[in-house]
Amino acid sequence: MTAADPTIATIILVVGLLVLIFLRFPITFAVIISTIACLMYLGFPAAALVQNTIRGMSSFSLMAIPFFITMGAIIMGGTIGDKLVDLATATVGWMRGGLAQVDVVASAIFGGISGSPTADVASVGAVVFPIMAKAGYPPAFNGALTMSSAVQGLIIPPSHNMVIFATAAGGVSIGALFLAGYIPLMIMTTLMMSTVYIISVIRKFPKGDKFVLRNFIKQFFISFWALAVIFIVVFGVVLGYFTATEASAIAVVYTLIISIYIYKGLKWRNVWALLDNAINTLSIVMILIGVSAAFGFCLTFLQVPQATAELIYAISGNNVIIVFLMINIILLLLGSIMDMAGLILISTPILLPVAVQAGMSPITFGVMIVLNCGIGLITPPVGTTLFVTSSVSKVPVETLVKGNVPFYGCMLVALMIITYFPAVTLTLPRLFGMIA
Repeated sequence: MTAADPTIATIILVVGLLVLIFLRFPITFAVIISTIACLMYLGFPAAALVQNTIRGMSSFSLMAIPFFITMGAIIMGGTIGDKLVDLATATVGWMRGGLAQVDVVASAIFGGISGSPTADVASVGAVVFPIMAKAGYPPAFNGALTMSSAVQGLIIPPSHNMVIFATAAGGVSIGALFLAGYIPLMIMTTLMMSTVYIISVIRKFPKGDKFVLRNFIKQFFISFWALAVIFIVVFGVVLGYFTATEASAIAVVYTLIISIYIYKGLKWRNVWALLDNAINTLSIVMILIGVSAAFGFCLTFLQVPQATAELIYAISGNNVIIVFLMINIILLLLGSIMDMAGLILISTPILLPVAVQAGMSPITFGVMIVLNCGIGLITPPVGTTLFVTSSVSKVPVETLVKGNVPFYGCMLVALMIITYFPAVTLTLPRLFGMIA
């Protein structure tokens, strides 16, 4: 290995990555190219890239990701979304702006089953868009609300992005992460429902039918089979009956059975197409995880995390409030231009040590980074969920962004609460003995 300037190597690695992203290279190729260029400059053999890539994909905890992705594909291909919309309608449809409130609640519940905002928009959105349009809700409002509500599911299980973070962070309990997102979810849902109510009063959106207990009980029992997925994944892991990998595998078989034989919204002949889509997604995610491990090796070798910590503390004057704010700003900016999994894998080794040094729990940081990435999914120029929503709702992207301003506000308020009030994320993990 030849002598090399660490500063130049860092520029090649980090600035090279950002330049390639701005040139619209796929994130996986951007990571590979910048990592290879850095390793070559540092004089490492080509085997270093291969070794670190394989090491990055060899973690046992990553085995849960294929199952969670497959489960999301199966759920999206069935009619579980319809059942959850009916349950949400029976629960909150009576309120002012009832259909909009249904959208928020249904997305929160569906997110706790599928773990995918894209699946949420495609399933719940496909059901509620026509109904809301017929009731007189503006399309821009419908689309903005649906895509913002879909982000809620990222911070609760079975979010495979939580598993990715746990792997990138090293030694963080997946069970604790799964529990940590529930109170933030309730805060975000409450903020969104309150905002919907205010907008509904101002714009005179209609109320739904009166609350009928019999109808609620009926819809709850119909939806029970879908809701049971939450108990399998969450309580199975938290109570120690399953590992996250075992729970995810059981959940795949379970959702396949209820989708085909109980709800009958999925046919066996369609399963292979869903599995093909899941494999396509999984291949992208796993390759990205592998090359990000090689990227992380370069970061560690060049001591980028330490340098980043020193820079942030120098700018903030060791003020913890400003340190946390700077971390959030960095993540929000990167989230608008980077893929979610890539951002988690690349930024965690850099920013997690800074946050921990400032007194933040890795559990809190995990919820915080995933929510930041979720906001990035509905923010241009690279917001995947934003473009999916535009396609499903037939509303232009720029119109959706304008309509989403109040809901951006809700998510940012929730983000600040998560950041500065650690009890929000740590209470449930402590209650169940997952952390000290």
